[in-house]
Formats: sequence, structure tokens, C-alpha cells
Amino acid sequence: MYSSIKKALKTCIPKTFLFKNELFFRKIHSLFYLGNKHQCNICSQKLSRFINLNHSDLICPSCGSLSRNRRLWHLLSLQDKTGNWLHFSPSRSLYRTLKKDSNINYHSTDFENEFLANYKFDITNIDQPDDQFDVIICYHILEHIEKDRLAMKELYRVLKPNGTIYIQTPFKDGDIYEDDNITTPEARAEHFGQNDHVRIYSVKGLKSRLERVGFSIEIKTFERSNNDFYNGFISPETILIATKLKS
Repeated sequence: MYSSIKKALKTCIPKTFLFKNELFFRKIHSLFYLGNKHQCNICSQKLSRFINLNHSDLICPSCGSLSRNRRLWHLLSLQDKTGNWLHFSPSRSLYRTLKKDSNINYHSTDFENEFLANYKFDITNIDQPDDQFDVIICYHILEHIEKDRLAMKELYRVLKPNGTIYIQTPFKDGDIYEDDNITTPEARAEHFGQNDHVRIYSVKGLKSRLERVGFSIEIKTFERSNNDFYNGFISPETILIATKLKS
């Protein structure tokens, strides 16, 4: 039902208008989901339920956050929220929350104009000085990038010493699966799960590739807990936290 309504709105209403007025539409829609069984930790709305996207994810009717956005926000809430932040292709729920934080110099970027963003950085050639950012959010980006090693080098270059990058991609067991001969959208969807993906990482493979650039990597895997039900988390979930150690 939710997906059908969203598709109908996108068909008949310009995207820029929807982005600008999204919270108004969501505020009306979320009235049908008010309750006390759940709470979105991004917008703080208490809910009777999250919207189940065909059993693949849980979306907040109030702010539109997905489960991975809420888990990321849980981690960011533990982070010192000061300094320069760089956020690639941000979810709109996190964009709105971080953008209004006056303690953060927030740089949101999207190279293909699909997300709300203030910059258009090429992740393989970031137009920023060395050692510029305290925090970088790189969620579901690297699996789209053909020259991912170059992107990792750029992330390392622009991150400040002792800075932190939060990284997540789809993961598989075993080794990284990639093949430069797979180039059509149809073939990429078949092999990599989405028509604009160019590989599937394994946790071990991504960690190793980032370490070769110079990062120190912490792997955080979240197992099922009582918070999953209340906050709409989906477990197990793995996030890599990359740190540029001070030389």
C-alpha cells in the first residue's frame, strides 16, 4: 500500500515539490500510525508500527527513515557532534537532522542529483583539501563505484587524523565478488543485486581493501536485541568504522 501511494505521487508530482513538502505529507500520513509500541530515534515520533516494505525493511511513516538510518543515528548520537562532516548521498531524514545542527559544519554531497545535497563531489576526486573532515558518512556508496580503491584513497586523504568514517555496503560471505566484464544494468542486477552495483563486498574483503589504503578498521556487528522491536532495527547488521590514525 505504502509503495503504491509513493509511486503514484512520484508519477504525478514533481520530485522537487515532493522533497520540499515531504514532511507535510508525512505528517498527515503518520497520523494513522500513532501509538506507543515503537519509537523512531531520529524524529522521536512514537508509533503503533513501522511500515513494512514487503518484509525487506521498516520505514518510519513520520520521517521516512529506514532501519539502517536509525541504526546509524544511534551510532552518530554517541559521536562528538562538532567539526566538519561529509555525508555522501544522505537519507533525507538524516540530512534534515544533521543540517540543522549548528555545531556541525555539514557538507552533504550527491553526484547524480538523486538526494538532498549541497555539493556534488566525485568520490574518486573530492574537491576538498587534505585532512579536512572529522566525520565522513559513506553508506551504500562504494558498491556503486568502479574505481573503489581510488575512492578509498580520496576518503583517506580528506579525513583528518583521528577522524572517523562510517561505512556500510551490502555484504556476502566469502570473498568480494566483482567482474569488470559485467557492465549492463541487467547483468549487474543479476550478479550484484542491483542494476547500478558493480560488486558485492564481503566484510573481510572490504576491511582488507580499506586497511591497504591506511585505515584502521573496527567491525561492529549488531545481533538481535530488545531494542530491535522498539526502534525498528533489523539484525544482524554490520557496519565498518574506519579511522585515520594520527601519524
